[in-house]
Amino acid sequence: MQKVLVTGTAGFIGFHLAKRLLEQGNEVLGIDSITDYYDVNLKRRRHEILAENPRFTAQEISICDTDAFFQAARDFQPDAIVHLAAQAGVRHSIENPRTYIETNINGTFNVMEIARELDVKHLLMASTSSVYGANTEMPFTETQKCDTQMSLYAATKKAGENMGHSYAHLWDLPVTMFRFFTVYGPWGRPDMALFKFTKAGLEGKLIDVYNHGNMERDFTYVGDIVRAIALLITAPPPKKAARATWQDIPGDSLSPVAPFRVMNIGNSEKVRLLDYIGAIENEIGRPIEKNYMDIQPGDVPASWANCELLMHLVDYQPRTSVQEGVANFVAWYRDYYGV
Repeated sequence: MQKVLVTGTAGFIGFHLAKRLLEQGNEVLGIDSITDYYDVNLKRRRHEILAENPRFTAQEISICDTDAFFQAARDFQPDAIVHLAAQAGVRHSIENPRTYIETNINGTFNVMEIARELDVKHLLMASTSSVYGANTEMPFTETQKCDTQMSLYAATKKAGENMGHSYAHLWDLPVTMFRFFTVYGPWGRPDMALFKFTKAGLEGKLIDVYNHGNMERDFTYVGDIVRAIALLITAPPPKKAARATWQDIPGDSLSPVAPFRVMNIGNSEKVRLLDYIGAIENEIGRPIEKNYMDIQPGDVPASWANCELLMHLVDYQPRTSVQEGVANFVAWYRDYYGV
């Protein structure tokens, strides 16, 4: 059993990760400020489900509240920290940029500071596939140069990677950064495409399809994402003292000067947006009327993950098909909203 502090446990991925860690017998402290970015009732219901397990404790505080957050972490004394709390959304970052700086940079700094103070065995933090930005050589590999982010959201996540590397180097703190690829599944966020498309389809409403449908994504099921994270918690990058006996891994993103690496977590399969919508239509049993539009500012037309490093490290590769994952989401949506 490990003690794991998870930020963002009332959020989509954080909820699923905490649930998995608890099922594995771990003790989890969840930190979440329950912001009103989307339906707080959905967030509170996630926490209620987690609270059914006696090894879960929640603190409704912000990672930006330094005193409260540090005190909660000190009281808990975690073995590992998984930092998933963030202001999410590419499009929202255009309209409300300040919240991204406050949460994704200042809040992440607080997480790194307490990880350093408590000398945790492993600090794991969420980045995003959006850091690949204008890169066109696919599938994306962790060793590619990433200096062309297309949105402020992506830029703050890349800043988090850079800050994480500096802390790993300065304090010999093992840090792993996850680059998630288009995560979807039950309990997903209402601002995500799958949720919006399913809701509109069941209500017989129109959906906006950007770039006239010419989009490709590496859709990755949330259950696969959290399984990968749970495995990686026990696979920290080697500290300086262990470097002499470390065996090289093909394509490793391990820093030459720090216990730090970045890690793609994706399905390693490009899926056309219209095929994704087709899977939704198949599950709800009707076609969805589409309004074709130009690409949104800050968006990219395609993303696709190379996950060989994940396989080398923990012998695992996400494989849930879009058809299965979408079916699970639609079934959850119908049950949760009674439709």
